[in-house]
Amino acid sequence: MNSNKKIDIINDLLEDCIMAYPLSSFIISLYKQYRQRGSLSKRQLQGLHSKASKIKDISISKLGTLEAIIKRMPTRYKSELPPPAPLFEKNKEAGILIETILAKYPLHKRVLFIKAKYENNEPLSSIEIAELKKFKQMIK
Repeated sequence: MNSNKKIDIINDLLEDCIMAYPLSSFIISLYKQYRQRGSLSKRQLQGLHSKASKIKDISISKLGTLEAIIKRMPTRYKSELPPPAPLFEKNKEAGILIETILAKYPLHKRVLFIKAKYENNEPLSSIEIAELKKFKQMIK
């Protein structure tokens, strides 16, 4: 007897499942994938265990070994993606300046133009913010 020969429990269980469920596309796809890659994911192994545990003549020791293999594998969690950051965040100070100036001079054309830009979520230039501050100083 050759002592170098490894026992492949997963392959044995896949073959037992194919014998028990010859038309199961799930088992067949697992078998093909195992033959190609040489491994299965934790969830695939859990599915194999679920199918194999329904076979009445299956070896309990093989199921126990599969459970041990599954428990040794890391559980991967998908983290949620952070919410997308807005492309432009309104300058609250500019909004307050606009409202203050328009409260005193509601028809001020330059401030109305800046307000339209502000409400359309367009970034205000540093020059426009400086103008708003200058207008506010003039009001006082």
